[in-house]
Amino acid sequence: MGQYRLMAEWEPQAAVLLTWPHADTDWAPLLASVNQVYTELAYHICRFSRLLIAAPEANHAEIKQLLTARGVPEQQVQIYAVDSDDSWARDHGPLTVSRDGVARLLDFQFNGWGNKFDASRDNAISKALANAGAFSAELESIDFVLEGGAIETDGEGTLMTTRSCLLNPNRNGDVSQLEVEQILQRHFGVGKINWLDHGFLEGDDTDSHIDTLARLCPDRRIAYVGCRDKNDVHYDALEKMQTQLREFRDAQGQPYELIELPWPQAVYSSDGERLPATYANFLILNGAVLVPIYQDPADAVALSKVGEAFPGYEIIAVDCGVLIEQHGSLHCITMQLPVL
Repeated sequence: MGQYRLMAEWEPQAAVLLTWPHADTDWAPLLASVNQVYTELAYHICRFSRLLIAAPEANHAEIKQLLTARGVPEQQVQIYAVDSDDSWARDHGPLTVSRDGVARLLDFQFNGWGNKFDASRDNAISKALANAGAFSAELESIDFVLEGGAIETDGEGTLMTTRSCLLNPNRNGDVSQLEVEQILQRHFGVGKINWLDHGFLEGDDTDSHIDTLARLCPDRRIAYVGCRDKNDVHYDALEKMQTQLREFRDAQGQPYELIELPWPQAVYSSDGERLPATYANFLILNGAVLVPIYQDPADAVALSKVGEAFPGYEIIAVDCGVLIEQHGSLHCITMQLPVL
């Protein structure tokens, strides 16, 4: 049998998973607004692939009503009765690997980004979906804490991540970089791991997930967040991140073309906390990219820059101002399921 290969997000997709918000989550005070974002997201996803939704059974009728009103084709959606603590499917959803053309879904452990939040129900979602027949591939449980938002891959042997997340003892205890690399190599078949040492977003609960900072794109491109405001608290770290990205090489030893994404204006919560708005948290679909926008002057530039990273793709803006109220964005709430 051949080696496992972790699929790149831009490879052909069969479906996208959403875990729908409900009243028994932190979304409760924002439920009407976040339902609108999820409905809009569902509409665009279903233009390009199927949609799987995990939600408590009591919410199914309302979700179907929202989708029907937006014109989402009923045959494109399958809703499963699954309880959840929250809605960040990128981090509790399964990761798809291929071995000799056969798909396997890897169910890593999710502990609420280092036990910051209760995630016991979220950690059981992938297994519940598998038991309900949501997946055509076999699900394998891995006894290692790892969130999908913490890693980026090109599907060709290269993985990019951050030391501040994967080596944080709040995930897997006192684990060494070598031990983590051996786990990533064994389960994902990667030969080159690029570790990012710099870059963060204030208000981020994830210990610097890579998908908020820098994203691998087709044809050896990296789209990354830049900050040109020297008075901004992020300036020094993001400058160092840019320098390090220039030094990165893929598994074939080739450098990357860097595409700088703009820096949105600072956004604050009602209690004065800065929120982690980022344009890097986009979702790649079959022939399209959904890009978070924030009603910010930099939105148009962000859409243009993502278009540079994905020539020939349809670039679609989705207003994610509500999502960052809970410290995440568009990529964080989705998980793609590739075609195999």
